[in-house]
Amino acid sequence: MSKLLIHGAKKLQGEVNIHGAKNSTLPLMAASLVCGGKCILHNCPSLSDVDTSERILNHLGCRVKRSDGDIEIDPTSADGYNIPDDLMREMRSSIIFLGAIVARMGKAILSYPGGCELGPRPIDLHLMALRRMGVIINEDHGSLNCVVPNGLHGAVISLSFPSVGATENILIAAVLAEGTTVINNAAREPEICDLADFLNSCGAKIRGAGESTVTIEGVKRLSGCEHRVIPDRIAAATYLAAGAATGSTLTVSDIIPKHLEPIVPVLEESGCVLKTNGNKMTIIPPKRLHRVKSIRTMPYPGFPTDAQAPIMAMLSVADGTSVFVENIFESRYKHVGELLRLGANIKVEGRVAIVDGVEKLSGASVEATDLRGGAALVVAGLTAYGTTEISGLNHLDRGYENLERNLRNLGADVKRI
Repeated sequence: MSKLLIHGAKKLQGEVNIHGAKNSTLPLMAASLVCGGKCILHNCPSLSDVDTSERILNHLGCRVKRSDGDIEIDPTSADGYNIPDDLMREMRSSIIFLGAIVARMGKAILSYPGGCELGPRPIDLHLMALRRMGVIINEDHGSLNCVVPNGLHGAVISLSFPSVGATENILIAAVLAEGTTVINNAAREPEICDLADFLNSCGAKIRGAGESTVTIEGVKRLSGCEHRVIPDRIAAATYLAAGAATGSTLTVSDIIPKHLEPIVPVLEESGCVLKTNGNKMTIIPPKRLHRVKSIRTMPYPGFPTDAQAPIMAMLSVADGTSVFVENIFESRYKHVGELLRLGANIKVEGRVAIVDGVEKLSGASVEATDLRGGAALVVAGLTAYGTTEISGLNHLDRGYENLERNLRNLGADVKRI
């Protein structure tokens, strides 16, 4: 089992290029199934979740080639409609293949997805939407057996919560459905816009992506296309948090600054100065970070739940008390217990976490229990005095490409053993 050793309390400096977005690459790979020709995705990160998606596509009969951040997917030979349980369990995003498979094959057999254990993340919105579009779904002992006897048809679908995954599944299924589909209370994340741009480049007719109401007019068939994946805004936020926590001036590049707007006010309230120049953003932190009065995770364009953990680690060494309110996932404070091992002072009551900043953290052995919680431990380890040993790297490898190499290039003393 691999572990990450961090000898912390060292200044960072320099520039880090941000890889393509994990949360965009995975639905784009799934969406390639509904295309009628070869798709080439550029700027794809090398992550274990991307590996799992490749294995799913291969199992379904696609031909997939990868090289240097490019993924070439030829779906024309796809003939499978089931995903084995072991692949479904490897990542939560595996459910995104459901809409694509039923649209392509007219039937699907899947088990419930796995991934990080962040509390209940029901897929009821996915299933409700697909049922409205003509899919008959039988749930049997953790298995989903789906058939579309009369083909997919358009529908008006109002989501009770702007679920990113449900919005993506509807988009992918609706592009080949008969008639028009309208999604009310759709997710507005940049990854939704990226998926819509990809599908439109293949011949789909999607309007309103990035807004609360999205309209999809079904077409007979799609072509393939070439598409560049957007940068990973959460990876960028993590490196910015690392710079702030260690009192280091550093630059994240290959970003879309607008996608980082939800976290900028928090960084500025903590005393950081942020300078944007084209596709680069430089953070200049104060001598000691200030507390942030209140951070509430919300759907985009609110503060992202995925950035909560690394920003909490950052504020654990701020001057004063910061308050977090987690509104998206019930069990997203699992990293708190590990931060306490490093000397943080954090109290959790339900969805609220109260962070009393301390002068310094001290190295200890900790374990990542989920992807973003693992990122929080890295941020904390970089600022902690002594040696921090992080296990559970399989979680980090799901979402951060070349993490230790990038940190070493910034001057951190980090190695994987």
